[in-house]
Amino acid sequence: MEDIIAKYRGNYIKEMRKTVGHAPLMTTACGVIIENDKGEILLQKRRDNGCWGILGGAMEIGEKFLNVARREIYEEAGIEIEDMELFGIYSGEDRIIKYPNGDICCVTSIVFKTKEYKGEIRDNTDEALEHRFFNKMNIPDELNEFDKRYVSDWLKNQQKVIVD
Repeated sequence: MEDIIAKYRGNYIKEMRKTVGHAPLMTTACGVIIENDKGEILLQKRRDNGCWGILGGAMEIGEKFLNVARREIYEEAGIEIEDMELFGIYSGEDRIIKYPNGDICCVTSIVFKTKEYKGEIRDNTDEALEHRFFNKMNIPDELNEFDKRYVSDWLKNQQKVIVD
């Protein structure tokens, strides 16, 4: 197994695209709803489409859900998170993404929530132009289509884990 993990870690989707082209790939992604001490949500302005969304990304071969979430948050914002609780598991037709380059992914999304993070949030990373906390009354209209369900559920103060 270690040779498979070593070969595909960090390249899985790229390697699969060599075979399937732009055809749909089933993938898993993990995201995190990060709240500050004022109860505001951290959103990032995405570099690829200029829309706002939660932080997160695709799982690599052999990774665990919590490790994906931690890695993605660090890559995208430069902060570290430890304690997270499961917020929701999302699937369905609205989880199908067509990227600007024509690639299609059908994503199962595992979303966590935390109020604890360490470090200073970095802007202008490889994937994000900006990070900002928003309260429930000023959520931006330009939400990433893929993230609207998470933010909507957060706005409703969901108290139980969502499985959809």
